[in-house]
Formats: sequence, C-alpha cells, structure tokens
Amino acid sequence: MKRIACALLLSIVCAAPTSAQEVATRTWVDSHGTRWTEVTTTQTVVEVPRGQRIAAAIAGLPRFGPFAVIDGAHAALVGEVDSKSPAQFRQMLAANPGIRVLELVDCPGTVNDGANLALGRLIREHRLTTDVPSGGSVRSGGLELFLAGTTRRAAPDAEFGVHAWKDAAGHQPGDYPADAPANLVYLDYYREMGLSNEEAEGLYALTNSVSNEQMLWLRTRDIAPYVALGR
Repeated sequence: MKRIACALLLSIVCAAPTSAQEVATRTWVDSHGTRWTEVTTTQTVVEVPRGQRIAAAIAGLPRFGPFAVIDGAHAALVGEVDSKSPAQFRQMLAANPGIRVLELVDCPGTVNDGANLALGRLIREHRLTTDVPSGGSVRSGGLELFLAGTTRRAAPDAEFGVHAWKDAAGHQPGDYPADAPANLVYLDYYREMGLSNEEAEGLYALTNSVSNEQMLWLRTRDIAPYVALGR
C-alpha cells in the first residue's frame, strides 16, 4: 500500500523534463531539374516548473490548507505553513483518522514560527511518521516538522535547506545570548522531539551557520549525525 500511495509523490518530484518537437521541411530543385526535400527535426527539452508539477499531481485530492490527503494512511505537505495550519491539520485528521505518514514533498517553510512549532507538536502527539521521498525538498522551518515524526525517513537525495531565523525586529540568533529565550525555544523543541543535548546543539548550530538571507543546502547524510532516521 505504501508503494502505491507514494507513486504519485515520486512522479511529482522525480518527473523527467518533457520535450517539444519541431519539424521543418525545405524543398528545392537543383540545376539538373532534380527535386530535393530536406526534413529537419528539432527536439527541445522543456522543464516543467516544480510548482506546476505538484499542482497537477494533487489536483482533485482532498485539501486541508497545505496538506493533501493521498489515501487513508498517507497525507502530503505541499505548501507553506501559516497561522491556520495547526487547525487545518486537526481537521484533516478528524476527517481521516487513519493517517499515519506525512510525506514532506515540498515544504518551503513557514510565515509563522509559533504556528510551525505548534504543528510539529501535533505531528508528534499523533505519532506520525515523517517521510521525505526521493527528490523531496524541506526548507527553513520545514526541518522542525521533519523532526516531529516519531519515525523519520528520508531518501538519500532528499533536499534540506537551512538558514538562521529572523524575528520581527530583524534580529537573528547571534544577536541574542545562547541562553536567551529566543534561542532556547528551538533548542527545547529539538530536545522535545527526542534529540540529545549534543544533537540539539549541533543541529541548531548547523542551521544557524548561514544568515537568514542565505540557504545552506544539505542532503540526508548531512543531517544523519544529529537526527535518528528510520526505514
């Protein structure tokens, strides 16, 4: 059932580029009166934007904000988390109580850090597995949602984009003492999600190693030293 449920998602993130074909015909008569026809075929590769592929693949699926219900046991996160997302997550589970796996297909992050952490705690409370399929992309606050899974799975080529947070005043982690509440709220969350003190501090330092205006791109092997991964 898992393989069937994931077939759609794999088609989203791993779809090959489409191609367009143009055929041109040229006809002429040479000096001896012989008629010649030349046919030239040009193949042009057309990369369909990721957003369009996702929109096409989830069209018709039940939606609850950024969540799309694949089947009775699987849902996908395919959008940005905002203040409404925790309530939408609850609504999805109320309508589909058998969901056990949240596929993190395209997670651009959040516009509301508080709501994002609340959503992570709901994912943990309901003991969901978080799974980043081959080609999946988890960015910014999406990492906190990945950590929320009681079991976490990620394909070797899963993409994780991390950077420092920035508050409403424009301050970033380094602008506060290490033990300031603004930093502890994330470290405490990491520990709550099962990371040891050493793992939490190491992962937090990694995510803050580039400023909010940048993005550090990682693969599964890069986060494995800090995050226990299942199969």
